[in-house]
Amino acid sequence: RQAQAVCVPAVHLHMTVATMQVSQKDFEKAQEQLKLLKKDPGNETKLKLYALFKQATEGPCNSPKPGMLDFVKKAKWDAWNSLGNLSQDNARQKYTELVSSLLSAESAVQKEDASPEEGRHDGYETIIVTTKNNITKITFNRPDRKNAINHKMYREIIKALEEAGKDDSTIAVITGSGDYYSSGNDLNNFTNIQPGEMKKMASDGAVLLKEFVGCFIDFPKPLIAVVNGPAIGICVTVLGLCDVVYASDRATFHSPFSQLGQSPEGCSSYLFPKIMGLAKASEMLLFNKKLTAEEACAQGLVTEVFPDRTFQKEVWARLEAYANLPKNVSILNFSPPLSKQLLRSMEKEKLHEVNSKECEVLKERWISDECINAIVSFFQKKSKL
Repeated sequence: RQAQAVCVPAVHLHMTVATMQVSQKDFEKAQEQLKLLKKDPGNETKLKLYALFKQATEGPCNSPKPGMLDFVKKAKWDAWNSLGNLSQDNARQKYTELVSSLLSAESAVQKEDASPEEGRHDGYETIIVTTKNNITKITFNRPDRKNAINHKMYREIIKALEEAGKDDSTIAVITGSGDYYSSGNDLNNFTNIQPGEMKKMASDGAVLLKEFVGCFIDFPKPLIAVVNGPAIGICVTVLGLCDVVYASDRATFHSPFSQLGQSPEGCSSYLFPKIMGLAKASEMLLFNKKLTAEEACAQGLVTEVFPDRTFQKEVWARLEAYANLPKNVSILNFSPPLSKQLLRSMEKEKLHEVNSKECEVLKERWISDECINAIVSFFQKKSKL
């Protein structure tokens, strides 16, 4: 059963004559009901709720604009200020409607989960992990955030890869839910950090990234990426560590490191020039060139491209055929894990060395003025959309 993204109705900040205003009692009830939500609705929705609550209780934004480096307060202020002169009655109405829609959406998900998917692993919130037909499938599952990878998701992917490496499956597959494969590193990982905490943030982030990429380097079985849509940043760079990459023709591949004041990771500084040649790798890693699926395939990053309308059917038929091959039939009659060890053994030490170096460089980049200014600029542009 494919995981379905839950769509929350957008908040339309206007009223019609026929709309009935909610009472203060209904508004207070909605505040209590919000506490019943079991799943984090995401930062964008929380900002809407915050803004509507402030507008409903205090009226139009009346507080001074926070400093540019205070990302969280700045985002809250922008959300509240964007409501303009929306009346308090209308804000109460919209707040109550949004809470109701969130509760309804979560109720629908809970009903879906009442019949657990066969082979589904428990203990994950940001990804879905299933094992079926000799395939362990790891699905990025933050569709409301375009599957952006936050700290929790990093740790859950690490855990899933470690478990998949030890289970009885023949191959492991990574894919995304919704329209995106993954939009890469969630830049909210960099928010709400005080100036005195920047070095610790950078150091902790480098340790986490090194462990994450290390899991791809050391993964003992064939690892296949099924790229169902746009891929950005870290989820692109680690594709060089996958054994096979299948892509929908609507997928794109983008690593905008210099645009964000950062530098390559995922061993891409070493593997991409080997895969696609130095000039093409430089276009992508240094000059932010976005590749179509066909271009990525022509340059060797993608194994094969499929029409989006038949992508899932064709790819999964092929993967199930691979997974059901006799385990003792493979290159040189080794089992798949041993075959992979044979293919990668000469590279492992070098890949770990590259991973360490990339993480050290990134640790310095993250605390640089250039990187901080680039991220501030990103959030400024985002707030104006």
